[in-house]
Amino acid sequence: MLARRFGEAGWHVVLHAGHSVSAAEEIAATLPSAEVVACNLIDGAVALDMVEDLAARLDDWRVLINCAAVFKPDSAEALNPAVFAEAMRVNAETPTRMSQAFLADARAKGGKRVIQFLDMKIANPNPDFFSYTMAKHALASTVKMLAMAQPDPSTRVYGLAPGAMLPSHDQVNEEHEISGRMNLLQRLTDPEELADAALFMAQGWLASGETLFVDSGQHLLSQPRDVLYLARR
Repeated sequence: MLARRFGEAGWHVVLHAGHSVSAAEEIAATLPSAEVVACNLIDGAVALDMVEDLAARLDDWRVLINCAAVFKPDSAEALNPAVFAEAMRVNAETPTRMSQAFLADARAKGGKRVIQFLDMKIANPNPDFFSYTMAKHALASTVKMLAMAQPDPSTRVYGLAPGAMLPSHDQVNEEHEISGRMNLLQRLTDPEELADAALFMAQGWLASGETLFVDSGQHLLSQPRDVLYLARR
């Protein structure tokens, strides 16, 4: 989705794959200009090596989009230490370190952009997927701090916070038809809207440090549980 939208707009796209390298290569083959890099984000050192290699090779690397995440259940009643450790590493620590390396080392014409994928849960939290949500809150806190730390006024750091868009976790399509409409507009938010938002943010028209919600108003509600479970009531 993101890769195709940027490719259609004339960008050279670098797709990162954690485990699905062949799937990423299939997407890259359909784009005018693309390549695939691979590493497991649980290993922060390897992820930094990947960023530094790209920074050395690409002479105009303008945008880094951190959208990979793990989404595993645990609860406010019983935090799962293994789930917590993985979520904090993959969803918060590694993308933050990658962002810092990109901002420090990448070469770009006209300013750099970092887009951190967050979650509408940063404004509308609930006790489910406890470690995941903690990690997304941690990543969200870096957006303004990284933005404030940039000496180049043409550089932008953004947050992009989606709501329910695709079937989540172990949902079936029928459940998603219900949960996906649990927003102010009572509509299914099209993932293409997220791609459009990312491409818009890549232009740098928003002030650095801003977060954009693409969720049909879901973040403005107060939902006591994740919509995954609300749809099953």
